[in-house]
Amino acid sequence: MHLPITSLYAALTALIFLTLSIRVIAYRRANTISLGDSGDKNLLKRMRAQANCAEYAPLALILLMLSELAGAPSSALHALGVMLVAGRVLHAIGFASTPQKIILRQLGILLTMAMIVFSALGLLGHALL
Repeated sequence: MHLPITSLYAALTALIFLTLSIRVIAYRRANTISLGDSGDKNLLKRMRAQANCAEYAPLALILLMLSELAGAPSSALHALGVMLVAGRVLHAIGFASTPQKIILRQLGILLTMAMIVFSALGLLGHALL
């Protein structure tokens, strides 16, 4: 089964995750830190930005996929996908900035969580009807 909308946002989210991963790898190489964070706060920030994406993105993408399979309108799916991608980008920028841009982190997690809530409620409503 072809899922073009989920595929689009999964690909964009994967690129965000890869960007965050490359930032961790590049910092590790530049500072010869092989394992852990060695107490380096800049590395820890990069690691947490990457990990946060890894923690939220899979569930959000699964919910988006299930919504598409359930026949949600494409406009709703795109709205959810944009919320996810925008949320992940804003969170990453806010988290990675020095000093952190707390408002971007907050807006990013708000968008991500709203996407999860809306898609979960839509699926729940669809399942119960």
